[in-house]
Amino acid sequence: MSSLDEVFVRLRAVMIEAGSSQIVACDEPENLVLHTGRRDPKTGKPDWFGAVTTKKRYVSYHLMPLYENRLSGVEMSDGLAKRRQGKSCFNFQATDDVLFDELAELTRKANRC
Repeated sequence: MSSLDEVFVRLRAVMIEAGSSQIVACDEPENLVLHTGRRDPKTGKPDWFGAVTTKKRYVSYHLMPLYENRLSGVEMSDGLAKRRQGKSCFNFQATDDVLFDELAELTRKANRC
């Protein structure tokens, strides 16, 4: 198993466990997508909750409630903030138990929104 495969497996487990009330829309090797039970009023399509996707050199962890500011006021460590790309994405090249635990807590909070 490559290091990116290991990162994907770990982050997939975080998203599935911490986002337990969400709907699994896609669960394939290197790609997990969760939707909420809500629908976009403009398109009628399900809202995205999050995704874990393997790219060429890293694994991305997307948490859409961050983009939608539903978690305003939530603080994160400098270590996790350094992994953040844009509003809702975190990129990892290796496993990191401390940051993955923090990401799990952040996802649990988003799951309750």
